[in-house]
Amino acid sequence: MKGLLVGRAAELARLVRVLEAAGEGTAGVALVGGDAGIGKTRLAGELVALARERGFHVLTGQCAELGDALPYLPLADALRGAQPAVREAAAAHPLLGQLLPGVESAPSAGLTQQRLFGSLLGLLGEIQPVLFVIEDLHWADRSTRDLLVFLSRMVQTERVCVVGTYRTDDLHRRHPLRPVLAELKRLPAVTAVELGPLHPGDMSDYVATLGDVAAQDLGEIVGRADGNPFYAEELFAALTEGDSLPDGLASLLLSRVEVLSEPGQRVLRAAAVAGRRVEDELLREVSGLPLAEFEEAVREIVSRGLLRVDGYGYAFRHALLQEAVYTDLLPGERTRLHAAFTRLLTSPAELAHHHLAGHDLAGALAASAEAGRQAERLGAPAEAHRHYDQALGLWERVADPETLAGESRAVLAFRSAVAAADSGDLHRAVAQLRDLPQTCEVSERLAYYLFEADDQEGAIAAAEHAVATATDQAALARALATHARTLSWSPRHAEGEGLARRALETARAADARDAEVGALLSLALHAEVQGDPVRARDLAAAAVAVGTGNLAMDLRARFHHARIHYDQGHLDQAAEIVDAGIELAFANGLRWSTYGTDLRFLRLLIHYVAGDWDQAEAVAATFGARVGTSPEAVLSSFALFVEVARGLPGVDQRLEWVRPFWSDALVAYMSRGLAAEHALWRGDPELALSHVRAVIDALQPGDPGILRIAAIGLWALGDLGVVADADDLLAKARLAVDEGPVGQRGELGPEGRAWALRVEAEWHRVHGRLDPALWRRVVEAFDYGFVYETARARWRLAEALLTAGDRDAAHTEWALATEAAGKLRAAPLDHALTEFGRRARFTGTGTGTGGPGGSGGGSGSGDGGLTAREVEVLRLVAEGLTNREIAERLFIAQKTVSVHVSNILGKLDASTRTQAAATARQRGLLD
Repeated sequence: MKGLLVGRAAELARLVRVLEAAGEGTAGVALVGGDAGIGKTRLAGELVALARERGFHVLTGQCAELGDALPYLPLADALRGAQPAVREAAAAHPLLGQLLPGVESAPSAGLTQQRLFGSLLGLLGEIQPVLFVIEDLHWADRSTRDLLVFLSRMVQTERVCVVGTYRTDDLHRRHPLRPVLAELKRLPAVTAVELGPLHPGDMSDYVATLGDVAAQDLGEIVGRADGNPFYAEELFAALTEGDSLPDGLASLLLSRVEVLSEPGQRVLRAAAVAGRRVEDELLREVSGLPLAEFEEAVREIVSRGLLRVDGYGYAFRHALLQEAVYTDLLPGERTRLHAAFTRLLTSPAELAHHHLAGHDLAGALAASAEAGRQAERLGAPAEAHRHYDQALGLWERVADPETLAGESRAVLAFRSAVAAADSGDLHRAVAQLRDLPQTCEVSERLAYYLFEADDQEGAIAAAEHAVATATDQAALARALATHARTLSWSPRHAEGEGLARRALETARAADARDAEVGALLSLALHAEVQGDPVRARDLAAAAVAVGTGNLAMDLRARFHHARIHYDQGHLDQAAEIVDAGIELAFANGLRWSTYGTDLRFLRLLIHYVAGDWDQAEAVAATFGARVGTSPEAVLSSFALFVEVARGLPGVDQRLEWVRPFWSDALVAYMSRGLAAEHALWRGDPELALSHVRAVIDALQPGDPGILRIAAIGLWALGDLGVVADADDLLAKARLAVDEGPVGQRGELGPEGRAWALRVEAEWHRVHGRLDPALWRRVVEAFDYGFVYETARARWRLAEALLTAGDRDAAHTEWALATEAAGKLRAAPLDHALTEFGRRARFTGTGTGTGGPGGSGGGSGSGDGGLTAREVEVLRLVAEGLTNREIAERLFIAQKTVSVHVSNILGKLDASTRTQAAATARQRGLLD
């Protein structure tokens, strides 16, 4: 029984707007919340109908009240009920295909959950436009909740609309969906739609759509339904059947069940134990009725609107009805029905649920252990962890648990810990591993997870124990490789090389390929630190060639192989390697995995350095600005490289979104360093310095990353005309060059050497010395292929040459820099060069040999050594503006204006603002 949609025009309009935006290429998510029976499913059904009319593919899946027992249930439900073309497309993705009926789970190649998420994203892109509806999120398993978060963050320009419904009255304070909803509702792509009770007038209209009803009865229904359409339907049905109206919804629902025949009630009770939906054959077997009697009973139930036909089975018209019938069962009756289902079901997760509900603890333990193993294969580590923990909780309560589980308690607990780590719960994984006997395998994983959790001291201790307790060569190889990794960048860094060599020998002898790759990558790192780039490249290439079959290790090897080439300036080779890595990641649905994203941001950097900025901007556009996690903030920070350099309008918004994640060292380094450049281009060197100081304070002394940040800080000091802190920045940069982060001086790559030279040149600039020879060395150093930084260095070289009186050479460098800035569409640099060229009276096509913009035989710079910002301030001084007015006009601090004015007076040898303006006019600086 369902009437017309009444009183929900505003809510439907909001959903339609999300759908329409998706159809136009702006993906969106809508979360529809409301009490049970308020009309969420009805509203979603209306949207589904509209979507189909508009040519959308529609996927609809429903969560079940089985807790976390069945991972990805709504996704499997949606794929099974999809159109044949969609099912065929899903089957082409192996990890999605195994959710379809009759497909066995494939052996894991690692990163299974990330691959499944990526595969779904790929499928949605293939079948777009698509509407994906997930009903009853309050019952969603952990992996489904993770999937919803993933889709909400990752769908951007796809023509995809995701709608989720949930009961607000079920969300108690500690309900696992509450924090997920709070997180998602902060995202701009997410629209929250709350359904409240219908207004009495709307409720009257709604009841009228159900059929004829007397005015007195209408008033009673509206008064008692309290704005809830489902309650109103049940009241109307009871009146129509001539029943009295009992108090309370549960009593009302059961009053409709009690009018059924005895076989009908028997079938309905069995269906309630199955859950919201049950297959026809399964329900018949559990009911125990002869076929003819069973079919008659089902016909009676369906005719009264208690069950509806759903594919090859039946579903309760509303979850509230199923809950009421189930709650009304006698304890023994409930136990017997659950036991009946265990004799017929084959799914380990469902068996675990029914065994436990039926108080069969031995059966529950066996099924839970198998359900955990199946969840592992499906890529649902959170559910695997839950099932394993459930089995462990039953261990002491049954006889012969090891036989039931098929493995020892220690092995099961180890599996549980690994699953916890794979689901992101390192704290739980570490706690479980510490409670186990410290075998080599346990200690090795403990060391690995502690290192990931930034507990390096604990990781080293655990790794040492793993090495000491190894009982076979493969285990020893893994322990040695992990131990070598835990020593990276620690005071014992140098010891790692010997451990890695030993790990490599042991791994090759034992054919432990994952350990072999780990050892090779550790040795490559040591070769880099020792200044042997050729050996580092060879070792990384060997790691790639091993081919472990473990996707996490294989992608890690490709990333470091590409990174080493990039760091050494071999951009073409780096691009080739990274493209192959990205292809591997995409082919396995791992676009958003850790190394999948690392490979993509490395590809962005290669485009950026090589001057392929249109491609760099295209990659950056896939790194969403509205971030909610640290990994997303890292990606967003890398997008700032090209966006700041091009002066794109979205920079401020992106910086605002990453600001909450500045506690993450990499996010702070990337985003605050680029925020400093952004501030400098906008004439705010004081803000730039605040970013620089924060980044340097967080970096380890000797970290080569200090070089770029120190250069930016010295640029800011030069613009301010302040020498304080300049020597400190220079000293920190020289420490990075001379000693490195572990006190072992390594060879810097070409980019590192170029930044080191720029630090020296900027330091001289701060002290008023523009050294053409030093700036030419900076240009030559960056000219290994870094197009943008070469152009920026040419700008400074042109300034130095002009100050030294070599106008022709200055014009040449300016012209080259201007050409590069134009090709890159580097607007801030182009503006700075235009200002410099105007002050120097260069023209875009000038030859530098006389005439307008030529040298004309002049020997001075003509600009008094003023910077572009100082000339801007000087013009406004000449107009008679005060410092406060200049600050407002240029959007900079009043104190900064004061510093600029002092510098101008000193450089023009003027004692007053009026004298400075007069001198500037005489020299043509204001033309």
